[in-house]
Amino acid sequence: MNSAAFIVIGILTLAAALAAATLPKLMHAALSFAVTFLGIAAFFFLLGAEFVGLVQVFVYIGAVAVLIVFTILLTRRDIEKDRGFNWSGVVVAIAVFGGLIWAIFKTQSLSGVAPEMPVLTVKHIGEVLMSGYVWPLLCVGLLLTAALIGALILVMEERK
Repeated sequence: MNSAAFIVIGILTLAAALAAATLPKLMHAALSFAVTFLGIAAFFFLLGAEFVGLVQVFVYIGAVAVLIVFTILLTRRDIEKDRGFNWSGVVVAIAVFGGLIWAIFKTQSLSGVAPEMPVLTVKHIGEVLMSGYVWPLLCVGLLLTAALIGALILVMEERK
């Protein structure tokens, strides 16, 4: 992995995540959140996991981030209301960060060699999804469609 690219992407991703957590305007925070997703996808591309990187781009940036932006645009009521700084969120973030650092330092390093993994292609992933996991895939699609229809009904009722 190219260390210069890793450092640049890491700084960009951390800056976007910090901006998403601290920006006072909700729309700017949501767009910074999308940039954070893009940085994570870039890490997958650097690691050679192109399929996972593309799924990250399509699902999280193409669907989740756009859904968040549309939700903000459709439900915005108190544009000028300022709630102030959220100190409880800072305390929770520091506690989670401290717990993760503690877990990292307490974990024993693995000295064994990783087993040989078979080559995984997009074709193999598609075959497995469409043969062994058809019903869970259809159920997730049905659930997401029902959630979208429910959101549209809620928005239509408020517009009347």
